[in-house]
Amino acid sequence: MNGAALVTGSAKGIGRALALRLAALRYDVAIHYRGSRDEAEGVAELARAHGGRAVALQADVTVRTEAETLVDAAHAAFGRLDVVVNNVGNYHHGPLDELAPDTWHAMLDSNLHATYYVCRRATRPLRRSPRGRIVNIGYAGSDTVVARPGIVAYQIAKTGVALYSKALATQEAPYGTTVNVLAPGVIENSVTKPVREIPAGRVGTLSEMAGALAYLVSDEARYVTGAVLPVAGGWNA
Repeated sequence: MNGAALVTGSAKGIGRALALRLAALRYDVAIHYRGSRDEAEGVAELARAHGGRAVALQADVTVRTEAETLVDAAHAAFGRLDVVVNNVGNYHHGPLDELAPDTWHAMLDSNLHATYYVCRRATRPLRRSPRGRIVNIGYAGSDTVVARPGIVAYQIAKTGVALYSKALATQEAPYGTTVNVLAPGVIENSVTKPVREIPAGRVGTLSEMAGALAYLVSDEARYVTGAVLPVAGGWNA
């Protein structure tokens, strides 16, 4: 096996596709969920079909102690931790003057704070890996700092993910751990699909997201760190 991986929010959607690609790459995989237990168990079963081990672990990663326990449980399940993918993150779109404080905090909690909590706990076991990798899921264009009022809370959170990831990449580089951001644009499971705004003329696929992850965890990418890799067909470039 190539090692052990934890993918947060991997019962459905992009997280599911990323976890299954890692399983296909011969990683043992910890499938994380908050409430979708049956779906997570199903993903774990599919992951095991690739010949490795898989476990489904429950946690609310917006709570620091639960995020820390999740990382510890993933490490304990396999005796090592080599890859961490932070995929959890809610999305909100709506008029700025209707943006409620609860929604504002939910965007920051699920996208930024959860990523910070998981990364903070994971750095130590990843330093012991010969190929430590952190991949945080961002948002194409969030690092350009162009205001988008309809998604401003989400955008601010994802911009924070990009900045935090770059800082963490600098800190962890001497230990051999890379930290990068995988930044999707409009993907096949996106809530909205403004195809006319996409230079490539189509939405992206879950398989394309998984392919980009495969590169970032590969040996060929061991010198790539602090990068934001858009999977967006030129959207928000």
